[in-house]
Amino acid sequence: MESEVSDLRKQLQEKDKEIERLKKLLTIKTPTAVEEKDICVQHQSEARDKLSNAEISRYSRQLILPEIGVKGQLSISSASVLVVGAGGLGCPSSIYLAAAGIGRIGLVDYDEVELTNLHRQILHTETKVGVTKSASAAHACKSLNTHVECIPYHLQLNSSNALQLIQQYDIVLDATDNVATRYLLNDACILANKPLVSGSALRFEGQLTVYNYNGGPCYRCLYPKPPPPETVTNCSDGGVLGVVPGIIGCLQALEALKIAAGVGSSFSQVMLMFDGLDGTFRRIKLRGRQPSCPLCGTEPSITQLIDYEQFCGARANDKDKCLKVLDSKQRITVHEYNKMLETKSNHILVDVRTEVEMDICQLPHQPINIPISRIGHDESIALLQKQLKTSDEKPAVIVVCRRGNDSQIAVKTLLKCFKDSEVDIKDIRGGLYAWAKHIDTNFPVY
Repeated sequence: MESEVSDLRKQLQEKDKEIERLKKLLTIKTPTAVEEKDICVQHQSEARDKLSNAEISRYSRQLILPEIGVKGQLSISSASVLVVGAGGLGCPSSIYLAAAGIGRIGLVDYDEVELTNLHRQILHTETKVGVTKSASAAHACKSLNTHVECIPYHLQLNSSNALQLIQQYDIVLDATDNVATRYLLNDACILANKPLVSGSALRFEGQLTVYNYNGGPCYRCLYPKPPPPETVTNCSDGGVLGVVPGIIGCLQALEALKIAAGVGSSFSQVMLMFDGLDGTFRRIKLRGRQPSCPLCGTEPSITQLIDYEQFCGARANDKDKCLKVLDSKQRITVHEYNKMLETKSNHILVDVRTEVEMDICQLPHQPINIPISRIGHDESIALLQKQLKTSDEKPAVIVVCRRGNDSQIAVKTLLKCFKDSEVDIKDIRGGLYAWAKHIDTNFPVY
């Protein structure tokens, strides 16, 4: 009994320490727009002509580089960088900017730390799950270098706040994962005349480009129109090996430091493409600034920020999409499907995830695996027809996927293929994620 009491006391002490640590993290101040403007004016008005002994010691290895020297380090220490996104790209870029001595780093992110972030978002830790990403990243950067001012912004950039914030920084890093924010940052940087270091990473591949630098093109010069929303894949859907955004994020920091030090950028009007599987880097020459560009051309038609979610037809975040393809009559809840299992209702379960996802987890009823890319193909229809014929009474066809998006698309396709039959085809609303949340809390979530 005494040992149990002692163990409980130790657990309570550990919890108290953890609560205090989290309170300290949450007390990192996020300034208002007015306060930020005041900070910037004060920061920019401080003229420096020499480094302190502590700075000379800390930055000695880069100080002896002829391309940097004291002059370059003073420029770095006087520069300010806004990192938009404290995730897989933003974490490595911001920590290297802090390590190199960038004077002020702004960290923008609307999200909170989740367990699924930790394999690639290296500034966050298990103990920071639930903490805002901007505060977590700012705390990590400040812990590394107290000489650097780190300002967290727990907000989502949009047309009403982006320009005001970007105007307060010298360089902007796009470390986001969605098209709407890319256009937003590009347009705001053009209007504020700031260089934009843009990076992206997916699966084993990464890209890097610097926009609006020394007369180089902007994002709209290369991509006047956004891609169809259904063709855009993010890390949540397509996956990513954590080290890949780490590599691209480090390169973003490198370009920002070169710009800040006056060395210049290597990727204005050039795209760097990295293939992690092949271990190769390729440089692709891009077309220059376009006179016909509606933003930075000779006769611009875009003179203020617009509604980018409407322009792109997609949300300005990297959260899982919630498609609405089917009406409610063509869908069932996880509770209804669980009842079908309990009553042993006659049905065929079709799982439209990839084979590698099937290895992660499956529902208890033995599913047929037909990846969404093969739904509607002759062989998949033949497989389903064969399954339907083996049953005395016509079974229902229930389709499932990870989140309930691909399953809707699959049902819509199958309904067209079986339009002349009386097959009852429905999908599970919310997919395996809803199953894990509402039915089996021990079911794997990815």
